[in-house]
Amino acid sequence: MKNQLWQLMLIQFKEFYREPGALFWSFAFPVLMSLGLGVAFSSKKEIQRTVAITECHQKQSCKLDSFLQTDTKLIKPTRDGHPRYEKTIENKQLGNTTYHFIVTSWNDAMVHLKRGNISLIMTDEGDSVKYHFDPINPDAQLSYLHISSMIKHQKVFEQSENIVALDKAGTRYIDFLIPGLIAMGIMSSCLWGISYGLIEKRAKKLLRRMIATPMKKSFFLISQLVTRLVFTFLETVILVLFAWLVFDVTIQGSLIALFLVFLSGNLVFIGIGILISSRTSKTEIGNGLISAVTMPMMVLSGIFFSYYNFPDWSITVIQKLPLTVFADSIRSIFVEGAGIVQVLPGVLILTLTGFVFFVVGLKIYKWH
Repeated sequence: MKNQLWQLMLIQFKEFYREPGALFWSFAFPVLMSLGLGVAFSSKKEIQRTVAITECHQKQSCKLDSFLQTDTKLIKPTRDGHPRYEKTIENKQLGNTTYHFIVTSWNDAMVHLKRGNISLIMTDEGDSVKYHFDPINPDAQLSYLHISSMIKHQKVFEQSENIVALDKAGTRYIDFLIPGLIAMGIMSSCLWGISYGLIEKRAKKLLRRMIATPMKKSFFLISQLVTRLVFTFLETVILVLFAWLVFDVTIQGSLIALFLVFLSGNLVFIGIGILISSRTSKTEIGNGLISAVTMPMMVLSGIFFSYYNFPDWSITVIQKLPLTVFADSIRSIFVEGAGIVQVLPGVLILTLTGFVFFVVGLKIYKWH
């Protein structure tokens, strides 16, 4: 009996290690992911935060301008051409924190805040400075404490500062988070629901039996697309209703634009799902491939925090990721009131990308 148990366990081990793909995705890929994320988040000794200062039209009475000129240094302007100043708070134990102060208009500052690029806006009120931020945002709170301390130390304002809590729809962290969660949920539902299901059917020889019937192959894959659209639509509606009832999150833009973005986002991730499942019959490899697609985008694409926290050289690449385009398009509708014209470029990019993935996956699909 003991020998039988040993032989059965030995068979399982041999089946596993004889598959190089399973070994890589089970052991090597998690190590590589931890290495990449560790380098990105652990070895970074300096934290960067960005704050907006609204433009002051009466230069003679602008005390924040005096603060910028004397306590910070002028650096390279932003991509929009706005002046940018830098100040580093040194701390040997906790690491340095570098603040970037962008001088811009109130409207532009609000756009940056809604997109998650900044967490705090400062306005010069003559005798005092006002700090506008979401009080439940920990990054905004910490930025306020640091900057307030710097302002008080310089003693440029006669009165104490004022805090203005941003609790209106579109300016809170929850308004930034919900669109990202919608995009991430659709991505996960499409990739896991389609890729894993198809790989499992191939492993159980079900696909071979299905193509032995008069079934049209393209119809089979299109049926996967349609059913997944129904599931993701229900998931999205439930999340939106929950966010509206509990957190008063509203859709400020066009519902037609949101529907177009929803369709294009589903198309791109369904296409990726078809491509991922096109060849392998090993669920272990399938799990690894899906994780290799979803995990980096979940970290990089601005779901939980703005991707502007990453180095400047990486932002251009991050903005081209499918999940980034998808999340940014949904977020622009929710918090900026975007319409069809504003989201049309993202819709076209996602639709074209999804169509290419779908066609390639269909061409190389392995049905047995």
